Amino acid sequence: MQREKYKMPIRLTKILSVMGEDIKLARLRRKLSAEQVAERAGISRPTLWQIEQGLPSVSMGYYAMVLFVLGLENNLETLAANDEVGRKLQDAQLLTKKRAPKKTKKDE
Repeated sequence: MQREKYKMPIRLTKILSVMGEDIKLARLRRKLSAEQVAERAGISRPTLWQIEQGLPSVSMGYYAMVLFVLGLENNLETLAANDEVGRKLQDAQLLTKKRAPKKTKKDE
């Protein structure tokens, strides 16, 4: 049975591509070869190439390991930190007051 192919949204594809390019530039600024980074991250050279291309088929764990090798792991902590929509939804639920239960004849 073949895996069903899914279509990645174009916006997300562009984001991953930019992230891959940023990872590559960070590696080059540190004057590290692709082989050095791949070895330190415990991945193959072709997997690092896929990460630097921003391919979605690579495990997020591998992206994290490469960021760790480059000293950029703190960037992962801020990925979902600014959740404006989630906070607004949470605040909306907090603002709605629950009514007290109705009194029945038994309660009187």
